[in-house]
Amino acid sequence: MSNRLDSITALLKRSKQDLSRIEEEYNKSLHSKRIDPNLKIDIKNYCENLRSVLDYLAKDIRDKYCPAAKSNDRFYFPILPDTNQFVSLIQKWFPDLHNSCHDLYAYIESIQPYQSEKTKWIGLFNKLNNENKHGDLVEQIRTESEQIEVVFQGGSVSWNPSSVKFGSGVYIGGVPVNPNTQLPIPHPSQKVEIITWVDFKFRGINVSALWLLKESNTGIDNIATTIQKWI
Repeated sequence: MSNRLDSITALLKRSKQDLSRIEEEYNKSLHSKRIDPNLKIDIKNYCENLRSVLDYLAKDIRDKYCPAAKSNDRFYFPILPDTNQFVSLIQKWFPDLHNSCHDLYAYIESIQPYQSEKTKWIGLFNKLNNENKHGDLVEQIRTESEQIEVVFQGGSVSWNPSSVKFGSGVYIGGVPVNPNTQLPIPHPSQKVEIITWVDFKFRGINVSALWLLKESNTGIDNIATTIQKWI
């Protein structure tokens, strides 16, 4: 068990180092408007290392709390889409965990992706990891979106120009908006900025790719720290 704990610690440390390098290469790819193929490989390896942390934890849980488990059964750290599948598979993979360590069982259930928006990341991570492992490297789509921000004395206002259209007679901070440009008429009392947000998204996963990688790093580190109290 100590070997697994050492491996978990080493993998988490390595993942933090890899994330720093991935973020640097990610930003270079955004600037060049193309994904470096080596970055895809780095992301694949990074996800697999984090998944290994979860699976080492799963083995430790079975060893300590599930003596009736069959040694040749295939099992994984549970990341499941709904309550029914969770109840069914955790009983299969971790027999009698509900009774042998109910608090641990309840904790694992509380972090499932269907529980809340805060736990949704783990389902997205699982999808990303599975697609990277079992198919081609997951493609990333470059996206751009604009935001307009107007700063004036006493406040500021911002909006997405693709979803907001102003007609005549609209004022922002006391300055009229030109319906043709959709911007306030230039005035010394205001500063108008058009901000372009640029990011990558994984194919079929409609969130920022870098956000998901960071969230997975933090989330799995927290899971490992919490579960180690029981094992």
